[in-house]
Amino acid sequence: MQRDLRFFPSTSQNPTTITHAQLESFNRCGYLTGIRILDDESITRHRSLFDVHLAEALAAGQSSFSLSSAHMRFPDVYDLMHHPTILGCVSDIIGPEIIGLAAHYFCKLPADETTVAWHQDASYWPLTPSKTVTVWLAIDDVDIDNACMRFVSGSHLHGPIRFRASEAAERNVLDQTVDDVERYGPLVDVELLAGEGSIHSDLLLHSSHENTSSRRRCGLTLRYCTPDVRALPNFGWEREGVLISGTDRDGHWGNPPRPTTTFRPPTEGVSG
Repeated sequence: MQRDLRFFPSTSQNPTTITHAQLESFNRCGYLTGIRILDDESITRHRSLFDVHLAEALAAGQSSFSLSSAHMRFPDVYDLMHHPTILGCVSDIIGPEIIGLAAHYFCKLPADETTVAWHQDASYWPLTPSKTVTVWLAIDDVDIDNACMRFVSGSHLHGPIRFRASEAAERNVLDQTVDDVERYGPLVDVELLAGEGSIHSDLLLHSSHENTSSRRRCGLTLRYCTPDVRALPNFGWEREGVLISGTDRDGHWGNPPRPTTTFRPPTEGVSG
């Protein structure tokens, strides 16, 4: 299938959550950052929920990067996908009709030597057209020392960018690498406090270094697209899309329900 990979700028005339200046910045730079999404109490609660999800995954022999399709597995993530502040920002950027496409925790443990090489999400994703944005919610404080994300400002305006296959020595979580990214724009370190988030276009070049610190670095990615986006056949991505607002006119998206499993924290002071 021929894919339409080009940047679709926001045309919102009456944004409700972000400002006109922020919309202009998103269209020009391809991202927004430092958006307060959860207060201290809420992010502390969600971090405790993630700690349990991670412990269960590691106990099952999975990696810290394995917590994908999280909105279909964890009710707290499904609820975050519907968070009003997040949806307000997303609606201002892509419009009022929204599909919750995917949710994935990206967790780098202390002294994690893996990297995420420079790439564009649209190169990986079997979707067309490229009308998808990612909200990256910081579960932990993230900074340069513990491998925060990095953006190439304005790189989304270059369309699909040539990449090469990654080499084993790169320890890349992905299998694509874009070289010499400075030609596409200035590099930006995306440092965030826990509870803050960034939003970026699916055509924006981004990456992260290895985590050489003694601190964990976790973020929850929430992906959103417009209902007219189509998943290519045989990949199954359409099954995970949640209709949040608007109309899925031909029933393309699976619209899975909220998971029913609930997390009950152990009672304090009780020994087993």
